[in-house]
Amino acid sequence: MKQQKIHIPGLVGTAIIAVSLLVAVFVYFIAPDKSPYANEMHLELSTLPPGSEVTFMKLNEHTKQPTPFLDQLIYGKKKSYASVPISSYEIKDGQLYYTPFGSFYQKEMPNSHWFAEDINTVFYGRKFYLGTDKYGRDLLSRLMVGTRISLAVGFISVFISLVIGISLGLISGFYGAWVDKVVMWFVHVVWSVPTLLMVIAISLALGKGFWQVFIAVGLSMWVEVARVVRGQVMSVKQKEYIQAAKVLGFGDLRIMFRHILPNVMGPIIVISAANFASAILIEAGLSFLGIGAQAPMPSWGTMIKNHYAYIILDKAYLALAPGLAIMFLVFALMLVGNMLREKLDVRE
Repeated sequence: MKQQKIHIPGLVGTAIIAVSLLVAVFVYFIAPDKSPYANEMHLELSTLPPGSEVTFMKLNEHTKQPTPFLDQLIYGKKKSYASVPISSYEIKDGQLYYTPFGSFYQKEMPNSHWFAEDINTVFYGRKFYLGTDKYGRDLLSRLMVGTRISLAVGFISVFISLVIGISLGLISGFYGAWVDKVVMWFVHVVWSVPTLLMVIAISLALGKGFWQVFIAVGLSMWVEVARVVRGQVMSVKQKEYIQAAKVLGFGDLRIMFRHILPNVMGPIIVISAANFASAILIEAGLSFLGIGAQAPMPSWGTMIKNHYAYIILDKAYLALAPGLAIMFLVFALMLVGNMLREKLDVRE
């Protein structure tokens, strides 16, 4: 028996995708900034270099019920206090004074009688591993939350494209005749329109927003799925077991979905991996143009748009970091697609 060859690049791609999925699901538990969309702004901390450490002071803290696990998993954790970055602080005669970050003038802490009870709970340090963006937000946290946005767009867009493409491909290939001509005419019309142009048109028709991107990208990616499914169905429906199913009186839907579709899933899986990568690139492009995910949602494309001017300065990493994230995720998906193509190729 021939031993199967281990596809090392495919395994590497699978590992990258698995880590990305874990980050996307549990991002609000592992990101340094656990606020919704990692959108905690401190303009005085704008474009801090990677590895910067800042001391923060809590203001107006009040008792609050702990955030339920499911709410934090989906929406993040809202703070029960305001954070103020400071440079230094000191206590004089029982009164707390602090120097705001980037300032040389001390200020008096309000409600000092409360803070004097436990001064250690007032201050905390925080490290910005990748620095901050131009709005003073933690760049690493924004990148991690952006993983959820990109993967969500990929999953839902591919799902929409599969539902439409598989349905039309099955109908066209199974019935043939005039049904095939009508479906293929519609496919060719959609195919003739450039993908990006169609996505932009659909996005403008539906409006700007996160959910609109799902629909726009999904409605532009089903054509290739439909063409491949149609060709596979036209080949498979000539097999003896399909003819036997017809003789036994099985319904058309049962034959299509229980006997034909499982036997044409190989090419569909490969196309889905490629479409997944394309969906991430299209979403990033739409966000860069300003018609994709809207602020404060941390889309990788939006992050590049906000910081591409820094490429010619000494802060190029602000735009390169989300660009590299897109590159690695798309590269991993292509590696997995190549592995699936080899594994599912019947000629091997």
